[in-house]
Amino acid sequence: MTAPAYKRILLKLSGEALMGDDSYGINRGVIERIVAEIKEVSELGVEVAMVVGGGNIFRGVAPAAEGMDRATADYMGMLATVMNSMALQDAMKRSGLDCRVQSALSLEQVAEPFIRGKALRYLEDGKVVIFAAGIGSPFFTTDTAAALRGVEMDAEVVIKATKVDGVYTADPKKDPTATRYQKVSFDEAIGKDLKVMDSTALTLCRDQKLPIIVFSIFTPGALKRVVMGQDEGTLVYCD
Repeated sequence: MTAPAYKRILLKLSGEALMGDDSYGINRGVIERIVAEIKEVSELGVEVAMVVGGGNIFRGVAPAAEGMDRATADYMGMLATVMNSMALQDAMKRSGLDCRVQSALSLEQVAEPFIRGKALRYLEDGKVVIFAAGIGSPFFTTDTAAALRGVEMDAEVVIKATKVDGVYTADPKKDPTATRYQKVSFDEAIGKDLKVMDSTALTLCRDQKLPIIVFSIFTPGALKRVVMGQDEGTLVYCD
């Protein structure tokens, strides 16, 4: 069998991906299917680190957060990512995957603190490591957390799982003529504001020469095809 194209990945999973067709929250069937795809990749020998967003949970309280202090709202969002991380950890445990959650906020009763050396050892031992609570500071997105943890974990690629099967020339929902990029440079993605990730995350990945692949987590088998190096999604690369 062909070997995977990547030995260690940082998988960025949006909170919205866990909702399925629900308006907010976690859809059990969806999370079990996503975990099954992660398990398939892990069994190939790929070391998987993860960052998950919290939009699926925060969406439910968003109306109450209107007008709220930005830092307070961001901390609420970080706690939502912890809840999603715990749900993923539980689903992985039930599927037979060994998983650890490390939090950038101090929550010792439910998650380990983020310790880089320990996280690296977990990955080397074949455990999935989920980094929760962003980077532990407000005003930074989980995209930035994914870029930062990807660099810290010496990942070979950041794989961003979304609802769309790649990066397009325009919003495919609004422009039927929009086409998918097979690959695009960081400079072009930033210059054309292609909405791959926020500018802080994109710049960090570019400066550290850490490529990004954007793909749809809702396409069956797509994650495996990405790690095998097949034409799936869009590759954002350094010139």
